[in-house]
Parts: sequence; C-alpha cells; structure tokens
Amino acid sequence: MKELMTTEQLLQGLKHYRRIARQDLLRAPETPHPDAFRLHAEARRALYQNLEQHVGEFGPQDTLDYALREYRTLPFTTGTAEHEHPEYKGRENGLENFFLMVGLDPKMRREARNARPKLAALLPSQEAGTS
Repeated sequence: MKELMTTEQLLQGLKHYRRIARQDLLRAPETPHPDAFRLHAEARRALYQNLEQHVGEFGPQDTLDYALREYRTLPFTTGTAEHEHPEYKGRENGLENFFLMVGLDPKMRREARNARPKLAALLPSQEAGTS
C-alpha cells in the first residue's frame, strides 16, 4: 500500500464521495428500480459519513482497519438481481471506493473479501425471526 493519506485528505475524499451519493439519490426516480437505487445511494452516503466521523476521531490508520473489519462482515451478494439487497451492495460499493481512494493493496482487499460470509448463511436466521 502506498503511504496512507492524511486525515484532511481522507475527509476531502469522503466528502466528495458523499456528494456523488447525494446526486445518485436525486436521480433515483429516473432509474428502472428507484427504491433499490435510492437505498444503495443512502447506504453509501451513510457509510461515508460514518467513515468521516471515524477518521476525525481516530485517524487514518484506525479508519482503514475499521473499514476492513466492516467489509469482512458484509455478506456476498454476487449473483443476485441488480435491485436485490441494495443496502449490502451500497455498503460494499462504498467500502470498495474507500479502498481505492486510500490505495489499499489489492491482496489485502482480496483477503478481506475471502473472509466475508455467504448471503445464504445469513438469510435463514433472518427469516426465522420474521415467522
């Protein structure tokens, strides 16, 4: 990984990403799946805001470690329809954008990705709680 960005650089980058997510919120009604697109953008926007708070409080390295932990907890949604699981997909997209911004070593991202749970492993317990 290249040298970690400063707190100010991270805050500027996250603010930029948050603005893009806000623009996506505004154009959601024009998409084929407006609710899913809106939820995806809201998930990214909330993630960026959370990361901004974290970097302001704990600094760049701790924020990167936190983002990697968060990434490891996200279930895989690969193979699902574009409009399914927009919150998970939005968080995944947001974290991957963050990793690109900080120049995370692709090997580290792959290792974190491989540690992620399968979506099917999470669904039965969620469905059991709703019956």
